[in-house]
Amino acid sequence: MTGFSAAWLALREGVDHRSRNPDLVRRLAGRFIDTPSVRVVDLGSGTGSNLRATAPLLGPMQEWTLVDYNPALLEEAARVLTLWADEARAIGDSLVLIKGGKNIGVSFRIADLNLDLESVLEKHPDLVTASALFDLISTAWMAHFAKAVAASGANFYTVLTYDGRDEFSPAHAQDRAVVAAFGEHQKRDKGFGPAAGPKAAKALVDAFVAAGYSVETGDSPWVLNTSDKALVQELLGGLAGAVGETGLIAPEALADWLAFRKAEARKKGSWMMTGHTDIMAHPR
Repeated sequence: MTGFSAAWLALREGVDHRSRNPDLVRRLAGRFIDTPSVRVVDLGSGTGSNLRATAPLLGPMQEWTLVDYNPALLEEAARVLTLWADEARAIGDSLVLIKGGKNIGVSFRIADLNLDLESVLEKHPDLVTASALFDLISTAWMAHFAKAVAASGANFYTVLTYDGRDEFSPAHAQDRAVVAAFGEHQKRDKGFGPAAGPKAAKALVDAFVAAGYSVETGDSPWVLNTSDKALVQELLGGLAGAVGETGLIAPEALADWLAFRKAEARKKGSWMMTGHTDIMAHPR
């Protein structure tokens, strides 16, 4: 899969955490309120941001397996989690963390989910989770994934799946064309077949329903303003870069849009919204 840098993941972490759908956060905590010991597999874990946001919702004893294709990100996860914890102890290649009164064991696994999905799930975790992953995945892979999760009997919770909604204020004449072109770029193969992109949330819901799960969804948009200026500038540059690769907008028009958007993003009262969907599923 196309990777992401640790710097980008760190830049977006605060916004990711505050944007999670609060209703699904409460419902996830409720599902595990009487489960003192929880085994969790976190797919595409990066530097462990999803653990840092989700662990406070779960029971006093937790065993997490962080799964990523990039060993450098897993190394960074171990470093950042050690700093995040109230106490941390390394046992071989694993960690034992104490955070907010919770005991959190963390192991790290380098895996290619095209080849290793079933083995990643073979210990029958209680919860399979991910963040900002499934818009990069094909519909066919999601159907296979949902069946594999169902075979394990796990609950499922994923956050921040891009859903194709982007809005800006103040407006620019090219906004809609840029968003449409970005949606086309999102559909390119990221290593799991043609990506579902903006249609990923619906495809994932359909896959889990077909696998016999009950599914709940909730909006989790990024709403960004001048207090998020570093993230906004990086996001706009990445968006324009992706759109430029499609050739769907003339370079001069795209450059004009980007210059306008970056200038306006520095002004008080400007904002942008990027739509996401959170999804929770459990066996019926």
